[in-house]
Amino acid sequence: MNSKTNGNELLFFAGTSNPDLSNRIAEHLGIEVGKMICTRFADGEVRVQVQESARGNDVFVMQSTCAPVNDNIMELLIMLDAFRRASARRITAVLPYYGYARQDKKIKPREPISARLVADLITEAGAHRVMTLDLHAEQIQGFFDLPVDHLYAGPIIGQYLIDSGILAQDIVVVSPDVAGVTRARALAEMLGAPIAIIAKRRPEPNKVEVMEIIGDVSNKVAIMIDDIIDTGGSVVQGAEALQRRGATRVIVACTHAVFSGNATEKLRDSCVEKVITTDTIPMPPGKRFDKLVTLSVAPLVANAIQRIHIDESVSALFNNYR
Repeated sequence: MNSKTNGNELLFFAGTSNPDLSNRIAEHLGIEVGKMICTRFADGEVRVQVQESARGNDVFVMQSTCAPVNDNIMELLIMLDAFRRASARRITAVLPYYGYARQDKKIKPREPISARLVADLITEAGAHRVMTLDLHAEQIQGFFDLPVDHLYAGPIIGQYLIDSGILAQDIVVVSPDVAGVTRARALAEMLGAPIAIIAKRRPEPNKVEVMEIIGDVSNKVAIMIDDIIDTGGSVVQGAEALQRRGATRVIVACTHAVFSGNATEKLRDSCVEKVITTDTIPMPPGKRFDKLVTLSVAPLVANAIQRIHIDESVSALFNNYR
């Protein structure tokens, strides 16, 4: 269950948010998930009890703060506090999906910056560093007064596309909004493709209006890349706009498949040919459909954990990306 390096042990624990991913990560690490009780009292309070010694060890605690978001965040905070009180040498919060990331700035007066609040809570609960994937806004790293290892799923998605033979076709990588241009450009460079941008506006949360497409998509296979698909409305409208502009096929990719409400039905019934995502958020059987392809981030996360444990560079994993 542990790996000895530099006189301390690597211990990997996980909350209840994404057990399949935590088991895959542990398998790639060559260890077992640490023994811990994580249940609820009758009134819903979280109960955590670590069932093995963490004293003086290098502890990694994995928890995706996906739905139910508030329950999973509270569970994470209590786990971190448990390991702090258990005298762990270092505690790394591994957050494949960082909830509240879309509330990273004030848009209107008297609004909170909830992404900063969650960062403060994680810090105060006892984390010494944080690992996460594809933050909605990269400046969230600056909300932490801790080291943050920001991983990217783009190379995993890009390699899948290469292996599927996409380079034999005339392709264009599409950013669904101006904010996602950096993400789209990195994938475009990996694939050796041009980029296009969908200019849109959001009159209110989870609603979008496509205004213009910047770039040539005519007679090309459009690969639309985003960090999150939530309700699916933005993706479907973007795909329809791309087809109206002459795109022959539309493939959609994202890191975090939130899939709220009837997102599955929207995507399934849309003109989108394929939806590529990762397992940062668990996918219940009821949300799976034929167009969906799920890639695992477990090898990437496990590699990053090992590098942190032995004090090697994590950014070296992305030397040829970004």
